[in-house]
Amino acid sequence: MIFRDGDRALQPHLRVARVAEMPGVHRAFRWLHLQEQRILGWQRELVAIPAPPFGEAPRALWMAERMRELGLHNASLDDEGNALAFLRPDDGTDPLVMLSAHLDTVFPAGTPLTVRTEDTVLHAPGAADNGAGLVGLLAIAAALQAGELQTGTNVLFAANVGEEAEGNLRGMRHLFTRSPLADRILGTVALEGAGVETVVTRGLGSRRFRVEIDGPGGHAWTDATVPNPITVLAAAITALTAQPLPTRPRTTLNVGEITGGTSVTAVPQSAAATFDLRSIDAGELLALEVRLYRAVEDAVQRANHAGSAPLRATVTLIGDRPAGALLPHSRLLQSVQAVDRHLRLRTEERLGSTDANIPLALGREAIAIGAGGSAGGIHTTREWYDSRGRDLALRRVLLLLVDFCNSVRTEP
Repeated sequence: MIFRDGDRALQPHLRVARVAEMPGVHRAFRWLHLQEQRILGWQRELVAIPAPPFGEAPRALWMAERMRELGLHNASLDDEGNALAFLRPDDGTDPLVMLSAHLDTVFPAGTPLTVRTEDTVLHAPGAADNGAGLVGLLAIAAALQAGELQTGTNVLFAANVGEEAEGNLRGMRHLFTRSPLADRILGTVALEGAGVETVVTRGLGSRRFRVEIDGPGGHAWTDATVPNPITVLAAAITALTAQPLPTRPRTTLNVGEITGGTSVTAVPQSAAATFDLRSIDAGELLALEVRLYRAVEDAVQRANHAGSAPLRATVTLIGDRPAGALLPHSRLLQSVQAVDRHLRLRTEERLGSTDANIPLALGREAIAIGAGGSAGGIHTTREWYDSRGRDLALRRVLLLLVDFCNSVRTEP
């Protein structure tokens, strides 16, 4: 069933009710209900494939192969390494709605990926973030095929690279700036981890920096007057964190890594730290960035004034996530609210730092939502995912996708 032009004027909740009555949607729901063990099997296999930042290729190839097996069209990797496929043959001009999930994890190469299951619970690094999102994407594709559903617009399935840490949203940046598909994407639904009911409609702005301080180094006794990069970096961090950050608008600072030195008996030649700055206000984010530069500059100048050899400081931007927000009366948000009303879920809008940041910052319609179930230990090697309740979230995603595709089909 594809809506006629006049159906666009229906109230969103009535439109969703019509979608939910479609025989194909019933068939798709049945597939989701009966195939949980298959979905969990995909998840076990997927999370055993390493996908560190900038090392997502093996997992991308695995996703592309699953896409082909499910009957999606033109499954392939693009120039940035995103695994892409279409619900039906793509003519190169039709508008698209994108369902995405990021491939990468926060865990560096070499992290042991021990996978263990206990009934409905999967224990593994990345089991939920974003194992749940990736297999949710496959499940929606399979359910649409099982239901033989014809959506109003074609659907682009994207397993994208570069969401975590220093990946700097490079997969989404490519899709919305350099990809030939960029201008055709009318809306984006990003599957992010576990959960149901919440929806990320505002993109949290963040700036990430690496600070490196270098000097001549030397012997701990004979070169004791040489400035120590580690202590200077520590002084900069202390000065930066001594002043409280505003709670309204909420602004945060995190020092995520500190490295440097070679021996307890040596004045180090270098020290480095990474900083994550976030705020819901662009002005506060800029002010915090200025404070970072000033704290580093002041600490180095003090050390150079007192010491016998100069230090050098380098501050490098390693991540920039632009802020953005979905308009309150956007078509995509109306579809979410109507679907949640139909499923008797409470729509809880949230602020987040996700793949949706890129399209939102460009003024495009986008959200990030959970792929169901529950999870804990996120971003640790103790991460776990419980698949109970997954089918409700996936029914939510499927209804949303079909309704939004149908409702925007004839929009300019």
